[in-house]
Amino acid sequence: MAHRETEQFRILYLDTKNTLIADEEQASGTIDHVPVYPREVVKRGLELNAASLILVRNHPSGDPTPSQADIKTTGQIAAAAQALGITVHDHLIIGKSRELSFRAEGLL
Repeated sequence: MAHRETEQFRILYLDTKNTLIADEEQASGTIDHVPVYPREVVKRGLELNAASLILVRNHPSGDPTPSQADIKTTGQIAAAAQALGITVHDHLIIGKSRELSFRAEGLL
């Protein structure tokens, strides 16, 4: 994902033992935007009987610093998932030479 020219949003769906159920592309976008819909993220988690998930996206610019939109959308997904008993463990942003973890940065 670090070397893609367009943004991609993936979700890792996990079971109760944090074993991977599915690694799916939820959306792909342009050079600086990917549409993400919290409803669709949580809906798919319910379909897979996921207990938790990890959000993953890339930033084609190479800078993994989250935008305000990234932070807002992550909060919306986490709130929707929590309301239905699904935990969001982390949101990772992949840059060219490093990654950023929302959990490690205190953003989740």
